[in-house]
Amino acid sequence: MASWRKKVLDTGLNLAIRAGVFNFSRFLAPETLTVLNYHRIDNADSPDFDLFKPNVSATPEEFARQMDYLQAHYNVISCEQLDHWLQGKATLPSRPAIITFDDGYSDNLLNAFPVLQARNLSAIIFLTTGFIGTRQPFYWDSVAYCFHHTRRDHADLPLLGERHWADAASRDKVMLAWVEALKKVPETQKRVLIERIGDFLDVPIPEERFSNLYLTWTQVREMSQKGMEFGSHTVNHPILTRVSPEEARCELIESKRRLEEEIQKPVTSLAYPNGQGADFSRAVMRIVAETGFRLAFSLLPGPTRLSTVKNKPLDIRRVYIGRNHSFPRFVAALAGLPRLLKWL
Repeated sequence: MASWRKKVLDTGLNLAIRAGVFNFSRFLAPETLTVLNYHRIDNADSPDFDLFKPNVSATPEEFARQMDYLQAHYNVISCEQLDHWLQGKATLPSRPAIITFDDGYSDNLLNAFPVLQARNLSAIIFLTTGFIGTRQPFYWDSVAYCFHHTRRDHADLPLLGERHWADAASRDKVMLAWVEALKKVPETQKRVLIERIGDFLDVPIPEERFSNLYLTWTQVREMSQKGMEFGSHTVNHPILTRVSPEEARCELIESKRRLEEEIQKPVTSLAYPNGQGADFSRAVMRIVAETGFRLAFSLLPGPTRLSTVKNKPLDIRRVYIGRNHSFPRFVAALAGLPRLLKWL
Protein backbone atom coordinates (compact mmCIF):
# COMPACT_ATOMS: atom_id res chain seq x y z
CA MET A 1 0.00 0.00 0.00
CA ALA A 2 1.42 3.38 -0.99
CA SER A 3 2.26 5.80 1.81
CA TRP A 4 -0.48 8.21 0.77
CA ARG A 5 -3.05 5.43 0.96
CA LYS A 6 -1.82 4.54 4.45
CA LYS A 7 -2.23 8.17 5.50
CA VAL A 8 -5.74 8.30 4.06
CA LEU A 9 -6.64 5.05 5.82
CA ASP A 10 -5.24 6.23 9.15
CA THR A 11 -7.08 9.56 8.81
CA GLY A 12 -10.35 7.75 8.19
CA LEU A 13 -9.78 5.35 11.08
CA ASN A 14 -8.89 8.24 13.41
CA LEU A 15 -12.17 9.91 12.50
CA ALA A 16 -13.99 6.65 13.23
CA ILE A 17 -12.25 6.40 16.62
CA ARG A 18 -13.21 9.98 17.54
CA ALA A 19 -16.78 9.35 16.42
CA GLY A 20 -16.99 6.34 18.72
CA VAL A 21 -17.57 3.81 15.92
CA PHE A 22 -15.42 1.14 17.50
CA ASN A 23 -16.84 1.80 20.98
CA PHE A 24 -20.28 1.21 19.48
CA SER A 25 -19.16 -2.02 17.81
CA ARG A 26 -17.90 -3.33 21.15
CA PHE A 27 -21.21 -2.40 22.75
CA LEU A 28 -23.06 -4.38 20.09
CA ALA A 29 -20.89 -7.48 20.54
CA PRO A 30 -19.96 -7.91 24.22
CA GLU A 31 -20.06 -11.73 23.92
CA THR A 32 -16.96 -11.81 21.73
CA LEU A 33 -13.47 -13.06 22.55
CA THR A 34 -10.60 -10.94 21.26
CA VAL A 35 -7.25 -12.75 21.26
CA LEU A 36 -4.22 -10.62 20.36
CA ASN A 37 -1.22 -12.27 18.76
CA TYR A 38 2.29 -10.85 19.13
CA HIS A 39 5.69 -12.30 18.34
CA ARG A 40 8.52 -9.91 19.16
CA ILE A 41 8.61 -6.54 20.93
CA ASP A 42 11.67 -4.70 19.61
CA ASN A 43 12.79 -1.95 17.25
CA ALA A 44 13.12 -3.51 13.80
CA ASP A 45 14.20 -0.16 12.32
CA SER A 46 17.40 -0.13 14.36
CA PRO A 47 20.46 -0.08 12.01
CA ASP A 48 21.87 -3.25 13.58
CA PHE A 49 18.66 -5.28 13.32
CA ASP A 50 19.45 -8.07 10.85
CA LEU A 51 16.79 -10.71 11.57
CA PHE A 52 13.23 -11.27 10.33
CA LYS A 53 11.48 -7.92 10.61
CA PRO A 54 7.88 -9.14 10.04
CA ASN A 55 8.10 -11.02 13.34
CA VAL A 56 8.51 -7.73 15.23
CA SER A 57 4.99 -6.82 16.31
CA ALA A 58 5.69 -3.46 17.94
CA THR A 59 8.31 -1.33 19.61
CA PRO A 60 8.22 -1.25 23.43
CA GLU A 61 6.64 2.21 23.28
CA GLU A 62 3.96 1.11 20.82
CA PHE A 63 3.27 -2.00 22.86
CA ALA A 64 2.74 0.09 26.01
CA ARG A 65 0.26 2.33 24.20
CA GLN A 66 -1.58 -0.69 22.86
CA MET A 67 -1.81 -2.24 26.32
CA ASP A 68 -3.19 1.01 27.74
CA TYR A 69 -5.92 0.97 25.10
CA LEU A 70 -6.65 -2.71 25.66
CA GLN A 71 -6.93 -2.23 29.42
CA ALA A 72 -9.27 0.75 29.00
CA HIS A 73 -11.68 -0.93 26.58
CA TYR A 74 -11.47 -4.70 27.19
CA ASN A 75 -11.24 -7.09 30.12
CA VAL A 76 -8.04 -9.11 29.90
CA ILE A 77 -8.38 -12.73 31.02
CA SER A 78 -6.03 -15.70 31.13
CA CYS A 79 -6.22 -18.93 29.18
CA GLU A 80 -6.85 -20.66 32.50
CA GLN A 81 -9.96 -18.51 33.01
CA LEU A 82 -11.16 -19.34 29.51
CA ASP A 83 -10.55 -23.04 30.14
CA HIS A 84 -12.51 -22.89 33.40
CA TRP A 85 -15.37 -21.13 31.61
CA LEU A 86 -15.44 -23.86 28.96
CA GLN A 87 -15.69 -26.45 31.74
CA GLY A 88 -18.55 -24.55 33.39
CA LYS A 89 -16.42 -23.62 36.41
CA ALA A 90 -16.30 -19.84 35.89
CA THR A 91 -17.96 -16.89 34.20
CA LEU A 92 -16.32 -14.40 31.88
CA PRO A 93 -16.51 -10.60 31.91
CA SER A 94 -17.95 -8.73 28.97
CA ARG A 95 -15.52 -8.00 26.13
CA PRO A 96 -12.89 -10.55 27.26
CA ALA A 97 -9.45 -10.42 25.68
CA ILE A 98 -6.36 -12.63 25.82
CA ILE A 99 -2.79 -11.49 25.07
CA THR A 100 -0.62 -14.11 23.35
CA PHE A 101 2.97 -14.32 22.10
CA ASP A 102 4.36 -16.96 19.75
CA ASP A 103 7.80 -18.59 19.61
CA GLY A 104 9.55 -17.54 22.85
CA TYR A 105 11.93 -14.69 22.00
CA SER A 106 13.85 -13.19 24.92
CA ASP A 107 12.47 -9.71 24.18
CA ASN A 108 9.14 -11.00 25.51
CA LEU A 109 10.83 -10.85 28.91
CA LEU A 110 12.98 -7.78 28.37
CA ASN A 111 10.47 -5.51 26.61
CA ALA A 112 6.96 -6.90 27.00
CA PHE A 113 6.90 -8.37 30.50
CA PRO A 114 7.64 -5.08 32.34
CA VAL A 115 4.80 -3.37 30.44
CA LEU A 116 2.40 -6.17 31.37
CA GLN A 117 3.51 -6.24 35.00
CA ALA A 118 3.10 -2.47 35.36
CA ARG A 119 -0.54 -2.83 34.27
CA ASN A 120 -1.21 -6.08 36.12
CA LEU A 121 -2.08 -7.82 32.84
CA SER A 122 -1.77 -11.53 32.18
CA ALA A 123 -0.50 -13.07 28.93
CA ILE A 124 0.48 -16.44 27.54
CA ILE A 125 3.65 -17.26 25.60
CA PHE A 126 3.48 -20.23 23.25
CA LEU A 127 6.96 -21.75 23.33
CA THR A 128 8.71 -23.70 20.60
CA THR A 129 10.41 -25.85 23.19
CA GLY A 130 13.24 -27.15 21.01
CA PHE A 131 14.66 -23.62 20.67
CA ILE A 132 14.44 -22.47 24.30
CA GLY A 133 17.91 -21.83 25.71
CA THR A 134 19.67 -22.74 22.44
CA ARG A 135 21.57 -20.95 19.67
CA GLN A 136 19.55 -22.66 16.95
CA PRO A 137 17.77 -19.97 14.89
CA PHE A 138 14.27 -20.18 13.50
CA TYR A 139 14.62 -20.59 9.76
CA TRP A 140 13.11 -17.19 8.98
CA ASP A 141 15.77 -15.50 11.11
CA SER A 142 18.66 -17.35 9.46
CA VAL A 143 17.22 -16.57 6.02
CA ALA A 144 16.79 -12.88 6.92
CA TYR A 145 20.31 -12.75 8.35
CA CYS A 146 21.81 -14.12 5.13
CA PHE A 147 19.84 -11.78 2.87
CA HIS A 148 20.78 -8.81 5.07
CA HIS A 149 24.50 -9.57 4.93
CA THR A 150 24.93 -10.89 1.40
CA ARG A 151 27.05 -8.86 -1.02
CA ARG A 152 25.35 -10.45 -3.97
CA ASP A 153 22.66 -8.73 -6.04
CA HIS A 154 21.14 -11.94 -7.37
CA ALA A 155 20.76 -15.63 -6.55
CA ASP A 156 19.37 -18.79 -8.08
CA LEU A 157 16.99 -19.87 -5.33
CA PRO A 158 15.23 -23.22 -5.25
CA LEU A 159 11.44 -22.75 -5.44
CA LEU A 160 11.85 -19.25 -6.94
CA GLY A 161 14.55 -19.52 -9.60
CA GLU A 162 16.91 -16.69 -10.55
CA ARG A 163 16.09 -13.49 -8.67
CA HIS A 164 17.76 -10.07 -8.76
CA TRP A 165 17.57 -7.09 -6.43
CA ALA A 166 18.86 -3.53 -6.68
CA ASP A 167 18.42 -2.26 -3.12
CA ALA A 168 17.44 -3.30 0.39
CA ALA A 169 13.70 -3.01 -0.32
CA SER A 170 13.77 -5.25 -3.41
CA ARG A 171 16.13 -7.67 -1.62
CA ASP A 172 13.67 -7.94 1.27
CA LYS A 173 10.85 -8.71 -1.17
CA VAL A 174 12.84 -11.65 -2.55
CA MET A 175 13.61 -12.81 0.99
CA LEU A 176 9.92 -12.70 1.96
CA ALA A 177 8.92 -14.54 -1.21
CA TRP A 178 11.38 -17.32 -0.41
CA VAL A 179 10.18 -17.62 3.20
CA GLU A 180 6.59 -17.91 1.97
CA ALA A 181 7.60 -20.51 -0.63
CA LEU A 182 9.34 -22.57 2.05
CA LYS A 183 6.10 -22.79 4.03
CA LYS A 184 4.45 -24.67 1.17
CA VAL A 185 6.88 -27.56 0.87
CA PRO A 186 7.15 -30.68 3.05
CA GLU A 187 9.13 -30.19 6.24
CA THR A 188 11.94 -32.54 5.18
CA GLN A 189 12.53 -30.58 1.97
CA LYS A 190 12.30 -27.28 3.82
CA ARG A 191 14.99 -28.30 6.29
CA VAL A 192 17.39 -29.26 3.51
CA LEU A 193 16.88 -25.95 1.70
CA ILE A 194 17.30 -23.88 4.86
CA GLU A 195 20.62 -25.54 5.63
CA ARG A 196 21.92 -24.31 2.24
CA ILE A 197 20.79 -20.67 2.43
CA GLY A 198 24.27 -19.49 3.44
CA ASP A 199 25.72 -21.19 0.35
CA PHE A 200 23.11 -19.65 -1.96
CA LEU A 201 24.03 -16.15 -0.77
CA ASP A 202 27.72 -16.62 0.12
CA VAL A 203 27.16 -15.73 3.76
CA PRO A 204 28.61 -17.71 6.69
CA ILE A 205 26.18 -17.90 9.59
CA PRO A 206 27.94 -17.30 12.93
CA GLU A 207 26.44 -19.49 15.63
CA GLU A 208 26.96 -16.84 18.31
CA ARG A 209 24.65 -14.39 16.48
CA PHE A 210 21.68 -16.30 17.82
CA SER A 211 22.86 -16.52 21.42
CA ASN A 212 20.39 -15.06 23.91
CA LEU A 213 17.76 -14.67 21.19
CA TYR A 214 15.31 -16.91 23.00
CA LEU A 215 14.16 -17.33 26.55
CA THR A 216 15.99 -19.78 28.80
CA TRP A 217 14.17 -22.32 30.92
CA THR A 218 15.28 -20.44 34.04
CA GLN A 219 13.61 -17.30 32.69
CA VAL A 220 10.49 -19.27 31.75
CA ARG A 221 10.19 -20.63 35.29
CA GLU A 222 10.70 -17.19 36.82
CA MET A 223 8.05 -15.64 34.56
CA SER A 224 5.67 -18.49 35.32
CA GLN A 225 6.09 -17.90 39.04
CA LYS A 226 5.23 -14.23 38.46
CA GLY A 227 1.95 -14.94 36.68
CA MET A 228 2.81 -15.48 33.02
CA GLU A 229 1.20 -18.47 31.34
CA PHE A 230 2.93 -20.78 28.89
CA GLY A 231 1.57 -22.98 26.16
CA SER A 232 2.86 -25.18 23.36
CA HIS A 233 4.01 -24.07 19.93
CA THR A 234 5.39 -27.59 19.27
CA VAL A 235 9.05 -28.62 19.59
CA ASN A 236 10.44 -27.65 16.18
CA HIS A 237 7.72 -25.43 14.69
CA PRO A 238 6.65 -27.69 11.80
CA ILE A 239 3.43 -26.93 9.96
CA LEU A 240 1.42 -29.81 11.37
CA THR A 241 -0.39 -30.64 8.13
CA ARG A 242 2.97 -31.08 6.36
CA VAL A 243 4.31 -33.81 8.62
CA SER A 244 3.03 -37.31 9.27
CA PRO A 245 0.37 -37.86 11.95
CA GLU A 246 2.99 -39.70 13.99
CA GLU A 247 5.42 -36.76 13.83
CA ALA A 248 2.66 -34.28 14.65
CA ARG A 249 1.68 -36.35 17.67
CA CYS A 250 5.31 -36.53 18.81
CA GLU A 251 5.73 -32.75 18.43
CA LEU A 252 2.69 -32.13 20.62
CA ILE A 253 3.37 -34.76 23.26
CA GLU A 254 7.02 -33.85 23.71
CA SER A 255 6.43 -30.07 23.84
CA LYS A 256 3.68 -30.53 26.43
CA ARG A 257 5.82 -32.92 28.48
CA ARG A 258 8.82 -30.58 28.52
CA LEU A 259 6.76 -27.53 29.42
CA GLU A 260 5.01 -29.27 32.30
CA GLU A 261 8.32 -30.65 33.54
CA GLU A 262 9.89 -27.19 33.56
CA ILE A 263 7.10 -25.06 35.02
CA GLN A 264 5.39 -27.73 37.13
CA LYS A 265 1.95 -26.67 35.92
CA PRO A 266 -0.59 -28.27 33.55
CA VAL A 267 -0.24 -27.13 29.93
CA THR A 268 -3.53 -27.27 28.03
CA SER A 269 -3.13 -24.54 25.37
CA LEU A 270 -1.54 -24.71 21.93
CA ALA A 271 -0.86 -22.25 19.09
CA TYR A 272 -0.65 -23.84 15.65
CA PRO A 273 2.64 -23.06 13.85
CA ASN A 274 1.93 -20.58 11.03
CA GLY A 275 -1.74 -20.84 11.97
CA GLN A 276 -3.42 -20.40 8.59
CA GLY A 277 -6.38 -22.44 7.38
CA ALA A 278 -4.23 -24.97 5.54
CA ASP A 279 -1.93 -25.45 8.54
CA PHE A 280 -4.36 -27.34 10.78
CA SER A 281 -7.07 -29.80 9.85
CA ARG A 282 -9.71 -31.96 11.47
CA ALA A 283 -7.18 -34.78 11.64
CA VAL A 284 -4.66 -32.46 13.33
CA MET A 285 -7.28 -31.17 15.78
CA ARG A 286 -8.16 -34.77 16.65
CA ILE A 287 -4.52 -35.40 17.56
CA VAL A 288 -4.42 -32.11 19.50
CA ALA A 289 -7.40 -33.24 21.60
CA GLU A 290 -5.99 -36.74 22.09
CA THR A 291 -2.70 -35.35 23.39
CA GLY A 292 -4.41 -33.38 26.16
CA PHE A 293 -4.87 -29.86 24.81
CA ARG A 294 -8.20 -28.16 25.49
CA LEU A 295 -7.54 -24.80 23.78
CA ALA A 296 -5.85 -24.20 20.43
CA PHE A 297 -5.31 -20.93 18.59
CA SER A 298 -4.90 -20.18 14.89
CA LEU A 299 -3.90 -17.02 13.05
CA LEU A 300 -7.13 -16.75 11.13
CA PRO A 301 -8.40 -13.21 11.75
CA GLY A 302 -10.51 -12.70 14.87
CA PRO A 303 -12.27 -11.84 17.07
CA THR A 304 -14.55 -14.83 17.71
CA ARG A 305 -18.02 -15.12 19.20
CA LEU A 306 -17.96 -16.85 22.58
CA SER A 307 -20.60 -19.29 21.34
CA THR A 308 -18.17 -20.34 18.58
CA VAL A 309 -15.32 -20.66 21.09
CA LYS A 310 -17.47 -22.99 23.17
CA ASN A 311 -18.29 -25.15 20.16
CA LYS A 312 -14.79 -25.05 18.63
CA PRO A 313 -12.21 -24.55 21.41
CA LEU A 314 -9.46 -26.02 19.19
CA ASP A 315 -10.08 -23.45 16.45
CA ILE A 316 -9.90 -20.05 18.18
CA ARG A 317 -9.04 -17.09 15.97
CA ARG A 318 -6.57 -14.37 16.87
CA VAL A 319 -5.94 -10.76 15.89
CA TYR A 320 -2.46 -10.64 14.39
CA ILE A 321 -0.52 -7.52 15.43
CA GLY A 322 2.29 -6.49 13.06
CA ARG A 323 4.79 -3.66 12.93
CA ASN A 324 2.76 -2.06 10.11
CA HIS A 325 -0.12 -1.51 12.53
CA SER A 326 -0.38 2.19 13.24
CA PHE A 327 -2.40 2.90 16.38
CA PRO A 328 -5.64 3.53 14.41
CA ARG A 329 -5.14 0.24 12.56
CA PHE A 330 -4.52 -1.52 15.88
CA VAL A 331 -7.84 -0.24 17.21
CA ALA A 332 -9.63 -1.28 14.02
CA ALA A 333 -8.01 -4.73 14.09
CA LEU A 334 -9.26 -5.39 17.62
CA ALA A 335 -12.74 -4.46 16.46
CA GLY A 336 -12.52 -7.09 13.72
CA LEU A 337 -12.10 -4.91 10.64
CA PRO A 338 -9.57 -7.26 8.95
CA ARG A 339 -11.94 -10.20 9.43
CA LEU A 340 -14.83 -8.20 8.05
CA LEU A 341 -12.81 -7.11 5.00
CA LYS A 342 -11.72 -10.71 4.36
CA TRP A 343 -15.32 -11.89 4.60
CA LEU A 344 -16.49 -9.18 2.21
